[in-house]
Order: sequence, then structure tokens, then C-alpha cells
Amino acid sequence: MDPDRPAASRRPRVAVLAPMPSELRPLFALLRLERWDGCEAAPFRGSAGRVEVVATLTGVGMTAAAACAARIIDAASPDHVVVVGIAGGIGESIAVGDVVVPDRVLDLESGVTHQPCPLGDRPGRGTLASANALLESPEAAAELGERGVIAIDMETAAIAAVCEQRGCPWSVFRAISDRADDGTTDAAVLGLIDSDGSPNLAAVARFVLTRPHRIPQLVRLARGSSAAMQAAANAAAAAIERL
Repeated sequence: MDPDRPAASRRPRVAVLAPMPSELRPLFALLRLERWDGCEAAPFRGSAGRVEVVATLTGVGMTAAAACAARIIDAASPDHVVVVGIAGGIGESIAVGDVVVPDRVLDLESGVTHQPCPLGDRPGRGTLASANALLESPEAAAELGERGVIAIDMETAAIAAVCEQRGCPWSVFRAISDRADDGTTDAAVLGLIDSDGSPNLAAVARFVLTRPHRIPQLVRLARGSSAAMQAAANAAAAAIERL
């Protein structure tokens, strides 16, 4: 892409990866994202100050995220990859709505840790864990908390591994949408979204009809997710503009 751009004079390019459409949506205004046909792997393009931004959706889960990261790095040759989205909080040091810029990212399946690259002026703290499965119990979350884990998601470690394999710096901005340590976000809740991150309306209808007592939980989750998505987007956009 843009093979005729002189390397010495070109603008820095950042690739933004978000798992779900709702996680990318707040960035459309902040980064002036628009549909773009110039690169199949990066269907959106925008800017932040002097920084060119390309963006895409990864879908939910480690496998989809890794494949997406490989495609956009190979096709768009970004100078930096930024992961943006929401995460579940673990421990008393983190609250719903807080932005997480971790010191390290832990792949719970392989045990491998990854080191994000500093971007912007937010200091890093704590460990963000990634896994394909939800935590099985509050006890499992507590065990992770004892290891310094303050949040968990389902994509970042996979993206980090691809970036490191290809020598591309990467950063992550996640915000807490709900608690991962209270046992309320279970497989039934996860099943309310499809693999591409879009809502499964039929599953939502079944959930409401069969579990009406959990409707207040869904309302809280929706509110927390909306606030967290905006917080993560704000933090990421501000950091990208400083590149």
C-alpha cells in the first residue's frame, strides 16, 4: 500500500484494532474515520494530528484477533498497532469505567507474557490477561489478582504475539466494562454476541424470556460497556495524536 511514499517523508501510520463494532464506533468521530477501499485489510482510514490511522475489526477471540493482526500488518505496514476496547475488571484496584494501560499482557493459555510499547502520557500499571474462555469462578479471578492481573480480555495477547513476530510496536487501551471476578458474566451473557462482535438478537430475546431476573444485570452491563468504550477510545485517540 502506497509503495511510492518516501520512507523519510511519510506520515506515521497507526493501525487501530477493535474486536467489536461498538468498540470501534466511538473512534469514528475522534479519528475522523471513513470507509476506505484502498486496503481490504483496513476498511477504515482517518487521522489524528499528523498521524495517519487505518482501522479494522478483529472479531471476538484469540484466533480471529491473531489472523486480523497479521493481515493488517502485512497489508498496511503500520508503524504502530493500537488495540482498543473493553475488558473485565479484577481486584479492588480497578473499577468500572477505568482505563487500563497495562505494564504487561499475559496469555493465559500459553503462559507467555508480552510487553506493550509506551504510547501517550498514561503510565502503565498491572497485568492484562487474555484468554478464549471466561473465568470459571471468582476464585479463579482472585488467583489471577494475586499475580498482578487487573483486567482480562479475549484478544490482546494474540495480537501482541503477531506484532512481536513481525517487529511492529504495539500498545493497548482497554476500559473496564464489568467485573470479571464476581461470577455474573457467564457463558450465557457471552452468547449474546456473535463471533464478529455484533449482537445476536435472537439470543438476547431468549435470554430475556428465560432469565427475566437478570435483566437489571444486562442494563448495568450495557451502561458500563458504553461508558468504557468511550473512555478507551478517548485515551487511545489522545495517545495516537502524540505519536
